[in-house]
Amino acid sequence: MLGRAISALLGGLSAAFVATPLAIEAPVPRTEGLSHRKAPAAATAGEPAPLLGTLFQTHTGELVLLDATSPPKARFDLLVADRVTGQSHALAPELLDLVRRLVEGVPGARVELVSGYRSPKLNELLRKKGHHVASHSQHSLGHALDFRVVPPGDPKGLAPRELERRIRALGWKGGVGTYPLPSDWFVHADVGPERRWGG
Repeated sequence: MLGRAISALLGGLSAAFVATPLAIEAPVPRTEGLSHRKAPAAATAGEPAPLLGTLFQTHTGELVLLDATSPPKARFDLLVADRVTGQSHALAPELLDLVRRLVEGVPGARVELVSGYRSPKLNELLRKKGHHVASHSQHSLGHALDFRVVPPGDPKGLAPRELERRIRALGWKGGVGTYPLPSDWFVHADVGPERRWGG
């Protein structure tokens, strides 16, 4: 009886993690400054790549495994689609590469995805509601990602300013904004011009 219960529990857990196929895609282009870093060790033939962490979509509760090849770029784009319209847009590939490289330094971390692609409709809606949203947002171009990195056992996650420091240490040349209020607690990274803002 106990053996059946454990088997059922393990079957349910494995089904939750197999929701996304571990397809292999071409290497992701790197931004200037990130190319000097060593890529994660590749898996030997027939073996899956070592798990880096997980991606968690904060608006849908969707959980996707993160390793050197998974999720594929197309799957990541769907994961960060517009949360109101459901519209998907290709995000700059450097953003997924940045997330992978950050998690290499925080093994087993959960990356909470706050905002990826925002349709012009959602962007304008947020602006009208008084959110600090640019009228010509990098999000609406597929050039930005808002996220937090939560190490194992840490209920809150890395402080946005610490995450900004780590992003710059990787050689990131785009924009980085920090949102350190408890109601926000995330970092914004984009592939636009190099600049910074936030508290």
